[in-house]
Amino acid sequence: MWSYFFGGSNSSSNTKQKELPKKAIVELREHINLLNKKQSHLQTQIITQENEAKKFLNKGNKTLAKNSLKKKKIYENQLFKLDSQIESLEQQLFSIESANLNLETMRAMKQGAKAMKSIHTGLDIDKVDETMDEIREQVELGDEISDAISRPMFSAVNEIDEDELDEELDLLAQENILNEPTTNKREEQVKLPSVPENKLEISSPAEQQNEEEEEDEDERALRELQAEMGL
Repeated sequence: MWSYFFGGSNSSSNTKQKELPKKAIVELREHINLLNKKQSHLQTQIITQENEAKKFLNKGNKTLAKNSLKKKKIYENQLFKLDSQIESLEQQLFSIESANLNLETMRAMKQGAKAMKSIHTGLDIDKVDETMDEIREQVELGDEISDAISRPMFSAVNEIDEDELDEELDLLAQENILNEPTTNKREEQVKLPSVPENKLEISSPAEQQNEEEEEDEDERALRELQAEMGL
């Protein structure tokens, strides 16, 4: 068995050794089945002879009853020996099956060892460490590239000074405050003359002249207001 496992010079001998356990297992199982059949037959004969002895004894024929009991004893002895044989064969079968299983397990482990040796050919711990370092470098490079791509292309927006924005907002607020009174004055000045509610009365020439002067002043003020407003 061990010469087969570690390899031999004669391939045909190795083949025979490989088939020998299987052949022995098959033959042992067949013989055990045969003995089991013989065992069943002997058990039947023992029961038959015991029944015959009872029947002869009931008929008063002790001689035939005794002969039946003798046959029964012979069958019982054969059955005892047969039981021992079956037990021995079963133990042997179990041992061979276990040994063959161990052999197949060792053969599989040997093939696995050869496969691992073939895989590890040309590899050592230094090369593995070197490869892992290269992988780590590439991963770090990939992270750096990803960060670079993620950064915005135009950084001017991020460089705006918030203090300058606050100052500009303050200036705009001050301009709005300065412009508000001027606007209110213009709105107050843009008023049309009210329509007189009283009836027109004939004025004297002096009064008419005064009214015309007042109207000229009003018109002049209105024109100045319009010019100021750009109308």
